[in-house]
Formats: sequence, structure tokens, C-alpha cells
Amino acid sequence: MKSQLIQAFLVLASLQSFSQVVKKDDRIVDRAALSKLNAQFIKNFINHDTVAHNEIIHKDFVCIENNGTIENRKEYMKNWAIDYPNGGFTSFTYQDEFIRFFGDVALVRSKSVYTRIKNGKAISGTSVYTDTYIKENGRWWCIQAQITPVLN
Repeated sequence: MKSQLIQAFLVLASLQSFSQVVKKDDRIVDRAALSKLNAQFIKNFINHDTVAHNEIIHKDFVCIENNGTIENRKEYMKNWAIDYPNGGFTSFTYQDEFIRFFGDVALVRSKSVYTRIKNGKAISGTSVYTDTYIKENGRWWCIQAQITPVLN
């Protein structure tokens, strides 16, 4: 009886260890997928690609803009097509990506670094954004974006 209990304990312990490895491996895959989506998000902005962008944002998406306004998906997508060229951007990139998981929700935070022409002058700036993703049916969707300007 004692040896059966020890064997059962060892089986349960190995299953627990295996479960933790699988979860860790899943997170590695999820982190890579979210990093790729983050890069696609920025690429879509630079190329004002609404078709590709529609493929990564959730049907209930909202964006909290850097001035505090909240745009629903329809407004956001309408503006998406023109924001980059109308913003006078000459360069736009991101850095310092940081991804956190909370079950089937993930926060992707990065700093955008840009140069734009305003009133004939080149102005450099940064903002920090947090995109909230939800995993539904095995794939990640951006459900919310929030942009915070960094004062220089």
C-alpha cells in the first residue's frame, strides 16, 4: 500500500511538472505571436493598411487616443487609413517591447519613436502605448489600444 501511494505521488508530481512545461512552452509561442502582431500593428500604421489591420483587431475594439478621446472600431478604422500621412510622419518605429500575460489576456507595451513635420519643422517625439489582446478560439485579437504621449 505504501509503495502504491509513493508511485501515485510520483505520477502526480511528474504530471504537474509536465503541465508547467507545457504552459511555459505555450507562453513562449504566445509571446512570439504577440510580438509579431505588435510589429504588424506598426507596419499597418506606416502603410495605412486597413485590410491587414482588420485582421488583427477585435470586433469590439476601442482606442484611447493620446488626447483622451475614445474611438470605437468603426471610427478608428476610418481614421487609420489617413492618420500616418496626415500626421506628417517622416519616421515611425517602436522599441522596449514588454509583454505580460493574465490568463487569456495579454498586455503589449512599447514606446513609439517618431519624427514628423509640423509647421515646416521636424519634430521628434515619443509615446508609450499599451495594446490589450484577448485569446479567442486559439488566436490573439487586439481588443484595446491606449496611447500616452511622453512629454519632452
